[in-house]
Amino acid sequence: MNYRNLTRLLILGVFISGCAVTFKKTPPQDLEKVKLMKRELQRLRMELERLKSEKNREIQELQHAKQMLEKKFRKEIQEKELKLSMEEKGLVLRFVAEVFFDSGKADIKPEAYPILDKVAEFLKEEVPDRNIAIEGHTDNEPIKYSGWKSNWELSAARALSVLHYLVDEKGIAPKRVQAVGYGEYHPIADNSTPEGRQKNRRVEIVILPKKLTKVREGFLEELGRALEERERRIREYIK
Repeated sequence: MNYRNLTRLLILGVFISGCAVTFKKTPPQDLEKVKLMKRELQRLRMELERLKSEKNREIQELQHAKQMLEKKFRKEIQEKELKLSMEEKGLVLRFVAEVFFDSGKADIKPEAYPILDKVAEFLKEEVPDRNIAIEGHTDNEPIKYSGWKSNWELSAARALSVLHYLVDEKGIAPKRVQAVGYGEYHPIADNSTPEGRQKNRRVEIVILPKKLTKVREGFLEELGRALEERERRIREYIK
C-alpha cells in the first residue's frame, strides 16, 4: 500500500469513528522568525569557532616566543633579574628596576645596555610583527630626594628611557612601541616588606597579542553557553 492510500484510509477512519482532529499550524511569520534565529545562531557559532582558533594560535605563538626567551635570557632568569610570564595582556618580560636604574633615577645604567640589546634583537628578529608596551612601576615609598613630583613621574620617565633606547639606538619601529607609567598603583607584591617593594619596582616589556586583543578569561566559554541557551529556547519555541 502506498503512502497516499494509507493517508486516505487514516483520514477516512477519523471521520468514521466520529473523532475530530485539530492540527496546530505555525503562522508563516513565526516560521520566518525561526529561520532567522537559526541563521543567526549558525553565524554566531562560526564566529565562536573562529575566535577559539585565533586565541589558540595566539597562545601557541606566544608560548613559542617564551621558550626562546627562556634560552636567550637564561642567566638573567637564574639571577632573578628577569621573570617571564604569560598573562592576559600578553607575554611579559618583568625586569627588576635595579637592573636598569639606580634608586630614584631614570637614566639607564651602562651595564644594562647589553641586556636591552638582547631584548631589541629578539623583538626585531623573532617577533617583528608584534607591538610592544613598556610599563614603569614603583613601590609605594614617597619620593623624598630625587626631585620627582611623584612615583608616577618616575615610573613614566623610566618607561620612556627604555622606549627611547630601543627606538633611537636599536632601530625598533616607533609605531610598534608605547610607554606608560603606573607609579605605585599596580603592585604585584606586598609593599610592607623590603622584598615586596623590590618586586614592585620593575619595568615590564610586554609583547602584545597580534590579532586577538585582550579577550578576557572565560569570555569564549560564556559565549558558548549563551549559544546553547539560545538553541534551547528555539527548540522550545517551535515545539
